[in-house]
Amino acid sequence: MTRYALFFQLELLAAKNLIAANLNGTSDPYAMITCGTEKRFSSMVPGSRNPMWGEEFNFSVDELPVQIKVTIYDWDIIWKSAVLGSVTVPVESEGQTGAVWYTLDSSSGQNLIRTDCCQVCLHIKTIKLPVNSSRVLNGYAGAKARRRISDKQGPTVVHQKPGPLQTIFNLLPDEVVEHSYSCALERSFLYHGRMYVSAWHICFHSNVFSKQMKVFIPIGDIDEIRRSQHAFINPAITIILRMGAGGHGVPPLGSPDGRVRYKFASFWNRNHTLRALQRVANNYHAMVESEKKEKEQSALRAHSSSVRGSKMQVKIPEESVSKTKSQPFIKEEVLVGIYNDVFPSTAEQFFDLLLNDGSNYINEYRAVRKDTNLAIGPWHAADEYDGQVREITLRALCSSPMCPPDTAMTEWQHVVLSPDKKQLVFETVQQAHDVPFGSHFEVHCKWSLETNSESSCNVDIRVGAHFKKWCVMQSKIRSSAINEYKKEVDLMIEMARSYVKSKTSGVEIDNIASLTSNTLIPENPSS
Repeated sequence: MTRYALFFQLELLAAKNLIAANLNGTSDPYAMITCGTEKRFSSMVPGSRNPMWGEEFNFSVDELPVQIKVTIYDWDIIWKSAVLGSVTVPVESEGQTGAVWYTLDSSSGQNLIRTDCCQVCLHIKTIKLPVNSSRVLNGYAGAKARRRISDKQGPTVVHQKPGPLQTIFNLLPDEVVEHSYSCALERSFLYHGRMYVSAWHICFHSNVFSKQMKVFIPIGDIDEIRRSQHAFINPAITIILRMGAGGHGVPPLGSPDGRVRYKFASFWNRNHTLRALQRVANNYHAMVESEKKEKEQSALRAHSSSVRGSKMQVKIPEESVSKTKSQPFIKEEVLVGIYNDVFPSTAEQFFDLLLNDGSNYINEYRAVRKDTNLAIGPWHAADEYDGQVREITLRALCSSPMCPPDTAMTEWQHVVLSPDKKQLVFETVQQAHDVPFGSHFEVHCKWSLETNSESSCNVDIRVGAHFKKWCVMQSKIRSSAINEYKKEVDLMIEMARSYVKSKTSGVEIDNIASLTSNTLIPENPSS
């Protein structure tokens, strides 16, 4: 079933008969467009009561109807901006309105010089797009470039003192300052302050003559970062936002092509700062692409592991094996070795006794750990991977002081037996749902078993934390995940030895293996 997202585009065309806020009978108007919690700013048009903007603002919404509020302000160099008028426009259905003049409620500007009726001209278009549409992926809505705690994930807990990004700009607690520069924002004169750069935002704060200036630019909204000049001799940097992004924090500067921009000057080393900002922007786009691919791979793995019915225990036809391209189930590059020893069974018997659908080993192990709500899916073939896959869900106990007492967990398992049945690869991916940054990482593990005699095999276990998204506590999470899994392995191996011994006492292991091994799909000989 195709999922859709609602987007609407507001085009701020012009205003007329605005209140004269300046002593010379003019105003310096700019607009603030509000949709829910999202606020965007238009550019400021100096010395005009009939400004022409022609600027677009894109928003994403969950459902209709929504209320759009457009407020026109008069920019003041020192004092707080005065309200010239506002209007609230309901958007109730899909489609477009055409260019419509709306009358502004200018009651808040009653002490200013008033003439004719103040009006603003808006063009509103609402559309519905599939969530996987290229227009959505390219940030059509503008608001999608902002970081929100909206996806279903565990609590985010950061044990560190809030920085300027949190205290000044109220950004998420895991956002940290990567670079900081002394500079000035260009307006009628230079507002000197400080620029803060994180992986997701470029922010600026100034407090000149007690006038607070805050600019926070989502890097996803940036179209271009270029060299420029201020007053001919002062090297500057201009940040141009893509069409429809709008300004953030204070009114931006306008441009003939409709894109808005912010201009910063008075850097200690302009070229060094420019290269750093361009590097951050490139890293952001690379991170977004990487997260997109990770999301697709995780969705593929989850879908393949949870398939039921027709794919259960299905043999892969030999004529189609060579055409099937297996995908990696885990990220090998993140793994580190934690265990290597001899186990008292062959590789084939290890699967038959401990992992097969008829085995009770997983239930006993989870019971000893005091995990609850265990649900084990059956092994089945998947087109995307060699061998077989299955899905396990449970509530697992947590021992870390940063985590809740227990967490919902999903574990996807993948197993491949070599054609000669002497080598077994058992891979797992664990996703904890209720821990801090739970949606940011997965625990990947690989068990490699190789038969070395009629009753034993070598077992090599490697584990690591794979991060689907960047987070501030990567090193802490990585070390904790590896240490926790080491403790689990000690218990798993100890219980596995006892379980194998109990099941093979007085019975030939080979006979048991022959009864159950037909359920395991061998690895393709040509792969």
